[in-house]
Amino acid sequence: MPHKKYSKKTAKRIHTTRRKNYFFRRKVLLAILLLALIGTGFYLKKTVSYYYAMYFNKFVHRKLHNTETETVRIQKIISDNLDKTYGFDISHYQNKEDIKWDSLSIGNRTIPLEFVVMRATMGNRNADKHFDEFWEIAKKQELIRGAYHFYRADEDPVMQANNFLENVKLESGDLPPILDIEKIPKRKTNEKLIEDLKVWCRIVEEAYGEKPIIYTYYHYYKDFLKGEFDDYPLWLANYNDVPAPSPDSEWNFWQFTENGIVHGINTKVDLDIYNGSSWSLKRLTLD
Repeated sequence: MPHKKYSKKTAKRIHTTRRKNYFFRRKVLLAILLLALIGTGFYLKKTVSYYYAMYFNKFVHRKLHNTETETVRIQKIISDNLDKTYGFDISHYQNKEDIKWDSLSIGNRTIPLEFVVMRATMGNRNADKHFDEFWEIAKKQELIRGAYHFYRADEDPVMQANNFLENVKLESGDLPPILDIEKIPKRKTNEKLIEDLKVWCRIVEEAYGEKPIIYTYYHYYKDFLKGEFDDYPLWLANYNDVPAPSPDSEWNFWQFTENGIVHGINTKVDLDIYNGSSWSLKRLTLD
């Protein structure tokens, strides 16, 4: 079959069209590759941050050690809960110079740290001296933040609630307010303590529109609080060699050690497990 002949004008037009199509396809391909590269970057963000912190972000890490028993217990809990979400909690007991926030991409070098809980206030009038600074830094580090009030059992619940509200401005994406109760009153009955705790919770819940999270030790909860706050999110501290913080209660958070060794912090810290995925944890946060 003889080749079809084109005029110079037609041939030039065909050549121009082919050239445009060629460059268009190249641009589409480059755009796809760029999007794939960006997507891979977000997917590997924690890994990249980890190696950056390890090799380029200069941080002299103090050599911290646990007993062999505690080390084995922590490793077992972590290996049994790899499908859950990890965080840590701090207060002014951690010096500011002991924390290198840019190096907190990996805790214990194996678990991503996705949330941090900070002590904000204590009792009727006191506030944690590091709270404001830690609170702002945690937001810049894109960590889910939580703030707690350390409840003093013999002080006034209304004043304590107002102390928390005056010092803590929770935002969308933060955890609900947290009430830390772990002391037995000396001048009040246990019944009066429960009544006062409910006053604190009611005031704070009305302010934020969310039920506070109750933090306490397992045995304190079992002996004093069980049955009184069953519809509140529960954060239990239990440092024993157990598979869960409570054998008979639903729990949301578990503070499983006070001896956490985390790359980026030059002192031991409390480590926590959220009983669910990071997506589930974000659903718990304020709107």
